[in-house]
Amino acid sequence: MRFVETTAKTVEDAVAAALKQLSTTRDEVEVEIIDAPTKGLFGIGAKPAKVKVSINHNLETVAVSFLKQVTSAMGLSVDIEANTNNKDMDITLAGEHMGVLIGKRGQTLDALQYLTRLATNKGDAPFVNITLDSENYREKRKATLETLALSIGRKVKATKKAVTLEPMNTSDRRIIHSALEGDRALVTHSQGNEPYRNVVIAPKR
Repeated sequence: MRFVETTAKTVEDAVAAALKQLSTTRDEVEVEIIDAPTKGLFGIGAKPAKVKVSINHNLETVAVSFLKQVTSAMGLSVDIEANTNNKDMDITLAGEHMGVLIGKRGQTLDALQYLTRLATNKGDAPFVNITLDSENYREKRKATLETLALSIGRKVKATKKAVTLEPMNTSDRRIIHSALEGDRALVTHSQGNEPYRNVVIAPKR
């Protein structure tokens, strides 16, 4: 549903009714006042307010609004910057106590990223892939995993024995695979079921 028209005694009440029907918030919509309310004379001829409320398809606005609500509920003051390039939206979170948002091995950041994608890519709006980052965590994590992959790769080649890494999310596993894909002496594959799926690094037979 892209828009609804509602009536009520006041504009505020009409907007509130529309937001309820659209299952959204004030920050995610545009409001057009079709008819302003009138009191009439001695109550005769009074007219209610009529508004048209449309969902704002500016996806950056929707994503940032959602994140502001979540971080505020967490008691955090966060500066949020969003930049979109075609179908990719990069969002940077900055402020104090960002470690709380990142979480152990980025688990909280990944969960927030997933929820933001759901909140933004709803209805018939064009799909956009959203990546959340804070304190350059993504790049640091990538460098750490690449170093780990190369180190384990050397061990596997020296011992001729496969090594199974700890469970990782899809993004982290992809980094491991990518770091070793050019090594002709090694082969990597993922095994197990989410959220316990992991990467196996083995010597190529």
